[in-house]
Amino acid sequence: MKFQKKYTPLLLGLAIAMGVFIGGKLNFTDTSDRLFTTNSKKDKLNRLIDYIDYEYVDEINTDSIVDVTVNGILDNLDPHSIYIPKSELQRVTDNMKGDFVGIGVSFYTYKDTITVIRPIEGGPSEKAGIKGGDRIIMADGDSIFGRDWSNEEIIEKLKGERNSKINLKVYRPSEDKFIDFKVKYADVPIKSVDAHYMLTENLGYIKINRFAESTYKEFKKALDALQDQGATKLALDLRDNPGGFLGIAEQIVDEFLEDDKLILFTKNKAGKIEKSYATRRGDFEEGDIYILINENSASASEIVAGALQDNDKGTIVGRRSYGKGLVQREMALGDGSAVRLTVSRYYTPTGRSIQRPYHNGNSNDYHNDYYKRLSNGELENSDNIQIADSLKFTTPQGKIVYGGGGIIPDVFVPLNTSAQNETLNYINRKGYISNFVFEELDKDRYFYDGVDSNDFISNFEVSDAVVKRFEDYINLKERTTISFVNYRNRMKQLIKAELASQLFGSNTAEQVLNQTDDMIEEVILLSQNNYDFSH
Repeated sequence: MKFQKKYTPLLLGLAIAMGVFIGGKLNFTDTSDRLFTTNSKKDKLNRLIDYIDYEYVDEINTDSIVDVTVNGILDNLDPHSIYIPKSELQRVTDNMKGDFVGIGVSFYTYKDTITVIRPIEGGPSEKAGIKGGDRIIMADGDSIFGRDWSNEEIIEKLKGERNSKINLKVYRPSEDKFIDFKVKYADVPIKSVDAHYMLTENLGYIKINRFAESTYKEFKKALDALQDQGATKLALDLRDNPGGFLGIAEQIVDEFLEDDKLILFTKNKAGKIEKSYATRRGDFEEGDIYILINENSASASEIVAGALQDNDKGTIVGRRSYGKGLVQREMALGDGSAVRLTVSRYYTPTGRSIQRPYHNGNSNDYHNDYYKRLSNGELENSDNIQIADSLKFTTPQGKIVYGGGGIIPDVFVPLNTSAQNETLNYINRKGYISNFVFEELDKDRYFYDGVDSNDFISNFEVSDAVVKRFEDYINLKERTTISFVNYRNRMKQLIKAELASQLFGSNTAEQVLNQTDDMIEEVILLSQNNYDFSH
């Protein structure tokens, strides 16, 4: 997949959209009288829609009115109850399922042609022999070049049924020839484990970007591989992870906690409490664990961090997390759309809720909390974190923890403001680095033949000339005069990371970025000194 480093509040919207929700959709087959009896409130809405449908003077798309109405209702509840329209439901479902049926390429439209950035590892296109840089010219005899295609149009053109086949004609510039491929549609993974590798001889590292159905299996495979390489300590990176399935978070926590340790409990409107405990022998109960979190670590990420912190297991490193302690359940609305409705609150083992206040419902103040933290200095100094003594809790070993708005780390690491330069953030958001790197690679892909990922990480350097070409590229696109003089080294690192992503994948890209990561450096130091933060 196309690599792009996430910054500051970029994932806040995604955190709101994903949240923590319960696996399994509600299927109201019991025709509950309590839920579905006719009442005046429902009649009023139904009558209004009918009046507009049949009596209103102009033609109106009442489907859009219904969508607006549903969103308006949910806006008055909490910030995490959301509506998913029919047009979005399949994409959202695929993302949380962890795979989709397709041909397995990362692509973008380059000079009015669908261009492969990189075939997805293990996917059908890679197996068929399609390579990065290939231009897809025809699909089943139909031309698909010569105009600007939206991603949605391309996906529609290239999608098909599982095990069926599509005939693709591809132009390969590096060989100056057209090649025909027959690609079989198959399940293509959407990876939720971005990277796993050894930071030191005994400290492993795993980065998880969300908690999807496939995440536990990916995590377990990565953990097993690291243990085979000698990992007795683990850094679990949940920064910028917006959450996902509650049950997946519980499975991962279960690898670290002894049997019968409380993971969390939930409480619904009726006051019913459901508790979740560690149930089996985990593979990392004896090892040291470090959880990396930041202001964009939400919901399921906070469940993992809170469960370990409250059980005096491991060390939480970073900055105060997002603060989402609500659980959603997805419910079908009968027309292909769905709603994720908040049905309960969750609490960490000591009994604390880490949900931030939302007195004004789905307000801008709630969603812009990052900027509040930035302005009050919390992201640079832990002394500025607002703590309420009334929300103080104590772990079994006597450590003081707090509720009321996120997980406060045991070891604070301030935001590196130089690495979060707004100009660089803007450039990343626009996708300029990815597009530029693709064009650089396209000039001579054979230059990297025979280079392995380890050699690339250790020895490859981005030259000043490449940075200057990128400056010229940006200034042409933006019609401005941006200069990277003050952050040339950071720009080199971002370009190198994108090169790594397009050549080798996200695992190598993360290793490049982590070479100068303050939080990673702190974790390595902690692991070497064996500090105990349980008190």
